[in-house]
Amino acid sequence: MKRRVVLTGLGAVTGLSCKVPDLWNRICAGESGVGPITLFPTTGFKVLFGGEVRNWTTEGYVSLKDAKRIDRFTQFAMVAGIDAVNDSGLDFTKEDPYRCGVILGSGIGGLNEIEEQHTRLLEKGPDRVSAFTIPKLMVNAAAGHVSIQYGLRGPSAAVATACASAANAIGEAMKTIQYGDAEIMISGGTEAALTPMGISGFANMRALSERNNDPTKASRPWDKDRDGFVLSEGAGVLVLEELEHAQARGARIYAELLGYGCSSDGGHITQPDENGTGAAKAMSYALRDAKLNPADVGYINAHGTSTPLGDKAETMAVKSVFGDWAKKVSISSTKSQLGHLLGASGGVELVLSVLAMQHNLVPPTINLETPDEGCDLDYTPNVPRERKLDVVMSNSFGFGGHNASIIAGRLK
Repeated sequence: MKRRVVLTGLGAVTGLSCKVPDLWNRICAGESGVGPITLFPTTGFKVLFGGEVRNWTTEGYVSLKDAKRIDRFTQFAMVAGIDAVNDSGLDFTKEDPYRCGVILGSGIGGLNEIEEQHTRLLEKGPDRVSAFTIPKLMVNAAAGHVSIQYGLRGPSAAVATACASAANAIGEAMKTIQYGDAEIMISGGTEAALTPMGISGFANMRALSERNNDPTKASRPWDKDRDGFVLSEGAGVLVLEELEHAQARGARIYAELLGYGCSSDGGHITQPDENGTGAAKAMSYALRDAKLNPADVGYINAHGTSTPLGDKAETMAVKSVFGDWAKKVSISSTKSQLGHLLGASGGVELVLSVLAMQHNLVPPTINLETPDEGCDLDYTPNVPRERKLDVVMSNSFGFGGHNASIIAGRLK
């Protein structure tokens, strides 16, 4: 029999806020974390805005010396991870380090470091490339450093499935506890791809919104005037714990993880299956894993990226899985406020899904003014809505055809 897994700690770094309670309040207020890019000069770029984490500092978390030795994406993971652990009340000196682990996702990893060191290579020669280059850029650096922070020696891994990375990481961490390989897992995702190469690459493949004159209105899932997603950065990290272990130490329990499903489109490297078939399978598998019916789900935090193809495909997927209940379940996309954090999105969005359940409040999809044809479900336009929530679902779909869905519920 699978062991039960609960969430006892939440941490997040986003362009809207880097503290979970404040993030939730701003989400419910309909605020946007999208604005002009200040990280680098944008003259000549097609896209001039993103979900940038502004005035970033690791002060109080990671020393200046150590911060210089890790890429920005790992810095985000460290801060969100430390906040999540502090929130959980865990003292790892009292835990068996071999029963505690870390699984973190990132779609791209240390892109900042790659760009900086490549420039140094070309301008100053091979001897001037930093000795820290490889340890900084590798996708598993975030999981490694969080493990080192607490001396954890249990299962440790990195997941790279593009925009599904965090959701897949959390699902795998959940399984790790369910099948007895750990008592505690730190999991989620982190990303810092808001760089010259990152913004150019996505823009040139016509994936990004080019609404430069009004950035806060650029991310508009399901709206007929949507023209692409908003590239953002940040991290979402959670503490997963075996139920009896959490109860024995008197932990505050936010929610129970009930189900996880994943699939692959097996069709195109960037475009989703136009009928949402793979996404539907991930949701169906999550419901099967949770032993729930579609009508048990009160809220879906959708992938909802604001792309013409993706939003329609997810709508079709929800209809195929939820049937008549598709018109009754509350849906929203918090990417309308945060932009798309790529491999970190599933972590932040699960945090927000759990808080929605805690507060019985569905967060809004801002900028949804005129729903597109075929996008005819309840997307909670522009203002939050009170609703009793006992079960929530969070969807994440990524380039490569990766699909992941996670279900959480109130502890019973």
